[in-house]
Amino acid sequence: MADPAPPVIDDETLRAYLAESLSGAEMARVERALRGSASLRQRLEDVRQDRPESAIHTLGAIWRRARLSCPAREDLGSYLIEALDPDHHDYITFHVEVVECPFCRANLDDLRGQFAADAPTSQTRQRRYFQSSRHLLSGDDD
Repeated sequence: MADPAPPVIDDETLRAYLAESLSGAEMARVERALRGSASLRQRLEDVRQDRPESAIHTLGAIWRRARLSCPAREDLGSYLIEALDPDHHDYITFHVEVVECPFCRANLDDLRGQFAADAPTSQTRQRRYFQSSRHLLSGDDD
């Protein structure tokens, strides 16, 4: 049985894509379609050119472009190791899981990768510290 044809991407969906107001899954669907279709990329450019000037300079558009609601990368790292106060932790959870900010999600994925890469080094360092100070913990007075 053949796969069903993907849902059509209309101009309203393209406008929402430009405004970054689609869900993460829908943004990914549109991006996949854009990569595979020159005619859809041309339609996106037409929609971009036809946007009213007022849509480009709204407070919301400026806020999204400048990513003013995004936490700093350091805060995202603290979020991963659960070293934030509860209110700040809840805000980042909302920002990443409900708003689905693509920038912060990418940052978190990158930080998780760095933490995973650093884990063996950290474990080796901990083992060396333990080995070098084990005699202090044994109670033996050598």
